[in-house]
Amino acid sequence: MSLFLLNKSLKLVNIYIPLMHVIKLDAIDSTNDYLKQLVREKELKNYTVVMAHEQTKGKGQLGAKWISEPGKNLTMSVLIKDLPQDLITVFDINAAVAVAMAKLLSSLKLDNVFVKWPNDIMADEKKIAGILIENILKPDSTFTAIVGIGLNVNQTIFKGLPDATSIKILRGTTYESLGELVIPMVNLIETYLTIARKNHHEIWELYNHALFKKNLPMPFVDSNEKRFIGLIKHVNKAGKLALLRDDQELHFYEAKEIKMLF
Repeated sequence: MSLFLLNKSLKLVNIYIPLMHVIKLDAIDSTNDYLKQLVREKELKNYTVVMAHEQTKGKGQLGAKWISEPGKNLTMSVLIKDLPQDLITVFDINAAVAVAMAKLLSSLKLDNVFVKWPNDIMADEKKIAGILIENILKPDSTFTAIVGIGLNVNQTIFKGLPDATSIKILRGTTYESLGELVIPMVNLIETYLTIARKNHHEIWELYNHALFKKNLPMPFVDSNEKRFIGLIKHVNKAGKLALLRDDQELHFYEAKEIKMLF
């Protein structure tokens, strides 16, 4: 039985996969926004997934747009419920999902897969995926995470985006069904979230091991448009990037404070 009534404007279809509900939409402005609204209206299963054939207003980090050719890429959001604030932080969630994405792409035989702070996934020096996590804090000391994922799969032309790539470009593989990537992706997210809840140190060690351009000097620009060079050292458990600057001291930055010029 379908969990939801058909919305004519969205052409909504529901698929049941054991232990997972996948909601497929023909078109939606944002899968994250749609899933957040469902959470307000209904009791959903943990790890409910919303997928869209076309996402008209996909969101990236810090308000950026995620542009995707309809039907070519995986645009989806995952619901993760009832996370205890005393065992796992919002930054741990970011680290776990990023590591899960990097692991998935490496398992597909992509080379040189790294996590570009804070939430981009790189393959062969180009962006192949992005993550946007929005958290809903609850009065019972738990929180819910809406994990938005955009993964370039079958698209081969990225107009105006010279630094983008896809599985099709790198491997020559065409996925007839984008949905076949969903189960392994969600399983990996669940696996690394379990690690994060049990051992904060381990998940951050994995994240920093996969960090893009680690121990290399890279150009950055700050919020005042001032450019500088910093040696990327690590990301701490508060999600801040540690850069060794020319004064030979570590400086820590939040995502909104600087941007890597790459």
